[in-house]
Amino acid sequence: MGTAAWAEPADEPLEVSEVVVSATKTPLPITQVTSAVEVIKGEELEQKRIKTVVDALRLSQGTTVFSNGGPGTNATVRIRGANSAHTLVLIDGAIVNSPTSGDFNFANLTAENIERIEILRGAQSMLYGSDAIGGVINIITKRGTGPLTGSAFMEYGSFATLREGGQVSGTKGPVDYALSLSRWDTSNFSVANYRRGATERDAFHNWQGSGRVGVTLPKDGRLDVTARWWNSDVFLDNVTTTSKFDVLGSKFTTNTLILSAAYEQPLTSWWSQKLTVGQNHERLSFDGGSVRRNIETGVVNQLSPRTLSDIEILNRRIEWQHNFQIGKPLLLSAGYQYRDEQGDNPSFQPATSPTKILSSHAGFAQAQVNLQDRVLFTAGVRQDSFNTFGDATTYRITGGYRIPETGTKFRGSYATGFRAPTINQLFFPGFGNPDLKPEESHGWDVGVDQSLWQDKLFLSVTYFHNDFENLIQNVVAGALLRPENIGEARTQGWEASFKVDVTQQLSFRGQYTYTSNRDLTNGRRLARVPIDQASLGVSYKPIPALQLHVDYRFVGARNNDANNAPAGRLGSFGVVNASATYDINRTVQLFGRVENLGDQQYEEIIGFGTPIRSVFGGVKLTF
Repeated sequence: MGTAAWAEPADEPLEVSEVVVSATKTPLPITQVTSAVEVIKGEELEQKRIKTVVDALRLSQGTTVFSNGGPGTNATVRIRGANSAHTLVLIDGAIVNSPTSGDFNFANLTAENIERIEILRGAQSMLYGSDAIGGVINIITKRGTGPLTGSAFMEYGSFATLREGGQVSGTKGPVDYALSLSRWDTSNFSVANYRRGATERDAFHNWQGSGRVGVTLPKDGRLDVTARWWNSDVFLDNVTTTSKFDVLGSKFTTNTLILSAAYEQPLTSWWSQKLTVGQNHERLSFDGGSVRRNIETGVVNQLSPRTLSDIEILNRRIEWQHNFQIGKPLLLSAGYQYRDEQGDNPSFQPATSPTKILSSHAGFAQAQVNLQDRVLFTAGVRQDSFNTFGDATTYRITGGYRIPETGTKFRGSYATGFRAPTINQLFFPGFGNPDLKPEESHGWDVGVDQSLWQDKLFLSVTYFHNDFENLIQNVVAGALLRPENIGEARTQGWEASFKVDVTQQLSFRGQYTYTSNRDLTNGRRLARVPIDQASLGVSYKPIPALQLHVDYRFVGARNNDANNAPAGRLGSFGVVNASATYDINRTVQLFGRVENLGDQQYEEIIGFGTPIRSVFGGVKLTF
């Protein structure tokens, strides 16, 4: 976790306010943040033995998470009812949204070696540009501290699951490092819901490595270099609203390498700069399989010709930001960003067809005003210029008022956002429309945060309202589908959350989100956006060596598709997960986790499998 300032060691630990970077692209104590933000710490992921980032996001405020089956299948995140392609995802400064589909598939991102996850709700295009129309999820890799330490773990459990991995971290002179490597295998989970008659089981295999190396430079400079890599294979079934098949041999392979570097350097006492470069390179291969069986009729047929595809995508980003401290109350930031997105799919393009490229240049400026830590204000504007459709201008204004004596903060924001059309929407053979314009949004929120009992109790309530225009939807053009800018939608609702430390051993936290949503072109509810969702968690440490955690997740009724057909309506469900860790000594820790403790029967998406009651256990060694 970052801190606001260095201090000399003392007999008592120094209490500092938690720092958030994503909200303004500058370190800011969370007590001064005037945006709707949530932070998930790496320590929480470790203590609860959460396997993937998407499992953590399932419990967060304002987010909707669904996956197409079990481990390794496509998993996307929506914020405040926006589309999954409206959520910008960054890993250590590298943009990882797909240039072809527009969203990020969280399926393969495990929770090892993650320091924190910052979730910004609401349009953030002024700071981040395209794709941040609904919000931003910023994932940050751990930074090494202290002497050399290492750990290794092994876990076994339901669905023939086997996980193992290890990590090392530490500092040596001006260099700090944190490295990890893990493996995850499971072979007994059906992507198609087994309760509907699916008998064939689908495997998932995932190798993942990550690392961060930092160097402290003279004159308070710093250089960070990070890398995250995964290679995964997941076997699939073929599931739609109207037909569901077990498929033999259908496999999706993902090979991802994310590289980034950040160089920070104060130039004077009032002027600092930060240069960030990032690249996400993915190779996606799909094999449609050879045989399928209709799980409703039992009919078996050969798949000929066999569907094969091989997609390669590249996402590059360079950003140079300068910060100017003008006296005590005013911080000005200005920056430039270049973004380059490439996609190539030889399976659907002639061999001579060039790789499709989307590129943009952007400049942004932001002012932050802080008057005596009470009156807080930010305002900014951004101009993006694209090679495909021209320019987009966005802005954002936030304000807040703190009452430190009572622990109260009032806050509000108004912002505009946009999302550029994807490579598929612009150029896919027989489908793309090169005349598409960007999707747009404008939205606002107001909220109040309250701390009580010497910060042992924290309450937060927010009202939000978003309007989306020029949404890209597929329409029939002759015998083909063609994307057009014809959609309009509205989402609005309430977010409420609390955290309370009853004692040093017992704490509770919870959140509730109400999202009224409507497609304004036809009056129907948006697909896969529940009106109600909530989570409740309790952590208990009865003795120093034992930690217990229980989390409840509730998702309300929703429609599986945009037609709102009765056959596509999904009921509400509630799932309980529990975990425990026990430290035998400083070296050996035993851990266990039970998912879907109540053996709830449910589907996140119609026809796809979800876990039955499942049990996992393992051991962790620290040295």
